Amino acid sequence: MNGGSPSDGYWGRRAPTLRERGGRLPVALVFPELEDSALATLGWQVVYRLLASSDAFVVERFCLGPDTAPLGLDSPRPLSDFPLICLSLNFEGDLPVALALLEQSGLPLRAADRTEWPLVMAGGPLAFLNPFPLGPALDFVFVGEAEAGFLDIGHVLARAWLNGLDRSRALDAVAELPGVLLPGHTQRPVSRVLAPGPPGILERPAFSAFVSPVSRFPDMLLLEVNRGCPYGCRFCAAGFMYRPPRQARLADLQDIVQTTSPRRVGLVGTALTDWPDLLPFLRWLHDRKTGFSLSSLRADGLDYPFLEFMRRTGTRSLTFALEGSSSRLRRAMNKNLDENRFLQAVAWVSQLKFNHLKIYLILGWPDEGSEDMAELDAFLQRIQDVRTQGRGNRSQGLELVTVSASFLVPKPWTPMQWAPMPSEEDLAGLFQHLKRMVSRHRGMKCSGENPFQARVQALLARGDERLFPLLELAADGSSWKKILKGHEDLVTELLDRQRDPDEIFAWERLDIGVNRVHLWREWERFTAGRPTPPCPETGCLSCRRCGLDDHLRASGLENEPQIFAEDIHALHRPETS
Repeated sequence: MNGGSPSDGYWGRRAPTLRERGGRLPVALVFPELEDSALATLGWQVVYRLLASSDAFVVERFCLGPDTAPLGLDSPRPLSDFPLICLSLNFEGDLPVALALLEQSGLPLRAADRTEWPLVMAGGPLAFLNPFPLGPALDFVFVGEAEAGFLDIGHVLARAWLNGLDRSRALDAVAELPGVLLPGHTQRPVSRVLAPGPPGILERPAFSAFVSPVSRFPDMLLLEVNRGCPYGCRFCAAGFMYRPPRQARLADLQDIVQTTSPRRVGLVGTALTDWPDLLPFLRWLHDRKTGFSLSSLRADGLDYPFLEFMRRTGTRSLTFALEGSSSRLRRAMNKNLDENRFLQAVAWVSQLKFNHLKIYLILGWPDEGSEDMAELDAFLQRIQDVRTQGRGNRSQGLELVTVSASFLVPKPWTPMQWAPMPSEEDLAGLFQHLKRMVSRHRGMKCSGENPFQARVQALLARGDERLFPLLELAADGSSWKKILKGHEDLVTELLDRQRDPDEIFAWERLDIGVNRVHLWREWERFTAGRPTPPCPETGCLSCRRCGLDDHLRASGLENEPQIFAEDIHALHRPETS
């Protein structure tokens, strides 16, 4: 469990040894959720490892305590005692919690009201997507992957702090660094910075710095297999924000496991079954008597030998992503799922006596109607049929199928950013319809999220600085039901209408590399129900569909271009088929 050492960037269950503060910049690394979630999040731990690797910093971890106050995991020092506070923003629900943690630390919530250190910065997935609802609280935002320059920012601030510069001059010192956005001050779009590495290769796969029995994944080393996804599902922010798709090398992951010697490994990635070394790596782990766990899988990417190996090595539960209620919607969302292969995988799961299969489903698509739900009803019956056939005459087989439904949250930097969101009543109606369908099948149950909370998430995802006063109220403990009364016009503007083609979005003050022309074309293809091929294995410069090739070339992260038959101007040609 405690293989490796802090010098390897791995502490296991050990508590980190704190450096003396003299001559170093104290940094608070804040995760605005409970400790179990913090210890189960790779990005937060990667930043900790980076800061701890440099003698210029004293880094301490904070999260949300059970009493909603900041909980220091490494010392009793208060959050206000750190000149640099780094907020890790992973989900929209983190925004009011981050404000509450600052408020309970006695810090002014608005950056304009803070006349001295500390500086408050934000990073993480929301910094790529849309940090602007929280913008008035932030001195700066880091837009990019932590391995790509975050330490450079830290070193500049360490020199500023040690040399006695005031906060204004310190911010001037970092303002022009790659990936730095000063809300309310930076005029140009800030480009996302990417971790360096050969095209298509995840040069430095992320892995846990700590394991803990109180983690959401107890005593499990999380290990990144791939980053980015080639399929371009039109609802998936990760599929656009983490482009280009990159795969880890088998030898690199084996080295990490050999160094850390964990009991269990949790594989993290956006497209696990696309990693060509998945089964060899799992067999290697099994031979080492190291347990493993996988996240959601593409059912149509599985075969019988893989599933047989998973069951033989102790896996009892699997998760498949169905996403859409009908083939029409799956085609429109670019989820090119082979239904027959999906059903074959379910039959194998039953035949191999897995205990539980969870099926992810997304409800609330534009124009989703009774015909789509009727097709889903028929598909659930087909799942039930192949489940029974897979079991054969045996009394045991796949004991439980859970249909886990969420609601479409139209996210920035996806083609769905132009889509309206259905009303709370319409979403609730869809879920009740699903529950009735599922209840007719023995051994099948349904779970789902709250429609109102899904709309709050969408509001925060698509908002701007006008939401900050609402976040302040939420940070003080007001309910969102109460907060949104009197703001119906803002909700209508941000959620309930289809966006205009030429509308400028708040998040376009960022540049994640995927251009607006491509996203609009993908929205048009969604409305027409037309799929788009996956990213080619030959790399971005052999494709040039989404505009990321220009971003990579400007960053020096791609080789010389390979020009295929379709040139860059094809992006602007009208559709012909």
